[in-house]
Amino acid sequence: MVAAIRAELADSRRAIRDDDRSPPWSEPGFVARLGERLGRAARPNLRPVFNLTGTVLHTNLGRALLPDAAVEAAVTAMRNACNLEYDLDGGGRGDRDDLVAGLLQELVGCEAATIVNNNAAAVLLALNTLAARKEVVISRGEQIEIGGAFRMPEIMVRAGCRLREVGTTNRTHLKDYAEAIGPKTALVLKAHTSNYAVHGFTASVDEPALGMLARERGVPLMVDLGSGALADMTRWGLPKEPTPQETLANGASIVTFSGDKLLGGPQAGIIVGTKALVARIKKNPLKRALRVNKMTLAALEAVLRLYRDPDRLAERLTTLRLLARRQSEIRALAERVRPAIERALGAHGTVTVEPCASQIGSGALPVDVLPSACIAVRPSKPGRGAGTFLARVETAFRELPTPVVGRVSERAFRLDVRCLEDEAGFLAQLDHVVL
Repeated sequence: MVAAIRAELADSRRAIRDDDRSPPWSEPGFVARLGERLGRAARPNLRPVFNLTGTVLHTNLGRALLPDAAVEAAVTAMRNACNLEYDLDGGGRGDRDDLVAGLLQELVGCEAATIVNNNAAAVLLALNTLAARKEVVISRGEQIEIGGAFRMPEIMVRAGCRLREVGTTNRTHLKDYAEAIGPKTALVLKAHTSNYAVHGFTASVDEPALGMLARERGVPLMVDLGSGALADMTRWGLPKEPTPQETLANGASIVTFSGDKLLGGPQAGIIVGTKALVARIKKNPLKRALRVNKMTLAALEAVLRLYRDPDRLAERLTTLRLLARRQSEIRALAERVRPAIERALGAHGTVTVEPCASQIGSGALPVDVLPSACIAVRPSKPGRGAGTFLARVETAFRELPTPVVGRVSERAFRLDVRCLEDEAGFLAQLDHVVL
């Protein structure tokens, strides 16, 4: 309190000194500013927001929203001692991976599985274990870069591997892999290009053919799927995305994927594959540095259990529910909240409901969009100053008690309501909009 008073006094003195037009200093004004300062200091840095950007799995906004079952499991793990690495049957030390490995074997059809803190870690750990000081063969067109400057060639260097690229950016053939595999080859790596697409004069080798070649040459095939779809998304009218089940059936020995993208769980990197290769990966000293905590494992287990009941998955798994939401339902929601936004803006802006396209996000299905509906805000008097008005509106919504994050595009501030489920909470705070 004393530090806040001193800081506010210093700011007041500075304002008086630097601005002759500042209003007279008053104790009530000082106390009000002090209260605002203390409120900002007490507010947590990590806060809930309304994600109305139109990107469902928004990396900057935390990616997948966990279902209630996962939240409850994580809270239980946080509040209690638990058998994280304790074998309740034998009474001795256990393996934390065993908490979810059995479920993954059941759902994916793998021989073994292990968990690390994200898919980038999964790729790094697998490469370092299986191909250190040896060659990894990969198509030039699959040397991906994802958010945060994660580049496959650089990860290979950090993992101690030697990159052996084959083919060209747009075309790679089976003979390219066959000619590259030699005595120094430790792995053939295929990376799912989940965050971009190449169109036109293209060619790539499908997994069954590459898997057969790898088996013939006695070299493991590793596939980085990234997005982590555990179910056939077309069942819910969504675009097709490869699953680990299909990839293993096509001949892959090791598959890595994310837990917090299309899988709909917590941040995690999942490695599935043959028992022998997963056992080697788990013995790598880096595994301990990259392992996950009890809250992540509790949440992941709860999410994986939901996949046992695919008929109810869309209603119970938050990510899938939002992705599969019908445009008619989203538009009806937008029409319901539009009048409240109009009242909040008053005569300053016009508010309309318009069709738009949502993105899945987090590098999944980059060229596929989902039909949605948004609330579009424009200035009442178009012309000069429109950009300033839209910036003020965007800031005003971002400064609400629970910040509302939208986007400015096509000369409008847009709120895609696909991810809006707490309608009452959203409406209750609109009286705080200040332009």
